[in-house]
Amino acid sequence: MSARPTLLILSFTEFVNDARVKKQALMFAEHYDVVTCGYGKAVREDIEHIRLDPAVSTFSKYREAVFVRLRMYAAAFAGDERCKNAIAKLRGRRFDAVLANELETLPVAYSMVGPSKVLLDLHEYYPGLHDDIPVWVKVRQPYQEWVLSNQATRAAAATTVSGTIAKCYRERFGIDCGVVHNAAPYRADLAPAPVGDPIRLVHAGVTARNRRPEVMMDAVAQSSTNVTLDLYLTQQETPFGRELQARAAQLGERVTLHPPVPHDELIDILHRYDAGLHILPPTNTNIRLALPNKFFDSVQARLGMVIGPTVDMERLLQEYDLGVAAAGFDVADIVAVLDKLERGEVARWKSNAHAGAKELSSEAQQAGWLDAVRGLLG
Repeated sequence: MSARPTLLILSFTEFVNDARVKKQALMFAEHYDVVTCGYGKAVREDIEHIRLDPAVSTFSKYREAVFVRLRMYAAAFAGDERCKNAIAKLRGRRFDAVLANELETLPVAYSMVGPSKVLLDLHEYYPGLHDDIPVWVKVRQPYQEWVLSNQATRAAAATTVSGTIAKCYRERFGIDCGVVHNAAPYRADLAPAPVGDPIRLVHAGVTARNRRPEVMMDAVAQSSTNVTLDLYLTQQETPFGRELQARAAQLGERVTLHPPVPHDELIDILHRYDAGLHILPPTNTNIRLALPNKFFDSVQARLGMVIGPTVDMERLLQEYDLGVAAAGFDVADIVAVLDKLERGEVARWKSNAHAGAKELSSEAQQAGWLDAVRGLLG
């Protein structure tokens, strides 16, 4: 029998492909006996993993939709089939504390240990997830707000990904969130590489229409500066993905669309470039408040950055002098920045990324989670 407390980490994602929950599992395994519960394979052979089936029955989806539309929110929250399956798999197990990732896992967490032993990690700003879609605002947003007001507030501790999102949760729902950025592990083995000619820009992200990656593609094609853009995008086998492939071919050799790469290989791929191009048009509130993985991935890859005026990204960018923020999110705004880009300033940004890499690493962020769990365990 181990003398260490046992921590259950819950997530309805694939642990090995979810950078944030993977970091949680690896970090807490150094301090506690960790059991992960979610989809896919174990993070590491010596960390016990309870594997869930991601399939949800059509009937369950329909029932949940009916409950939400009828504003029977308590029934919708308690009746989630994913939660019922997880509770069945965990029946008979005892844990000292639970780290619940996202609102969806809270019914499982509360059934295992009760709210006083739960740390809720909110990766997103739930009321703004899809508030660019009117039907979502009418039907789903009130449900998200009910869960936050009536269920999330019961958790003993909470964390989220940025200071701006934490402020929103505190002011609107009274949830006092600590902040743990989506930072990447420190790469002590990397140093800034010389700036290329042309200047090599890179973007890794998702093929989503509301992220408007075509803005970056068009801006690079139109810039008077000698720059190239390589995009590594997931989920390209969609109608929009095929649109982007055709657009890249039309724009010429400056813009190249690549298949996605495994997250474990991403930093090494990014290190081949000079600057990350991260333009996130605020098409919904959640994106407007973003402080995404890609910002911190660029730091560990020792890249400069060209970003849009996303509040938390711009604040850190200026604090560490890591790059430049455009005045807006349109093609003309990005072209205006790219046209002034010089190899010397990109080299300075890369040097500053190297200087700040340790301070902006995931290891420097871990105290937020560790302190919260220690508080749960008394």
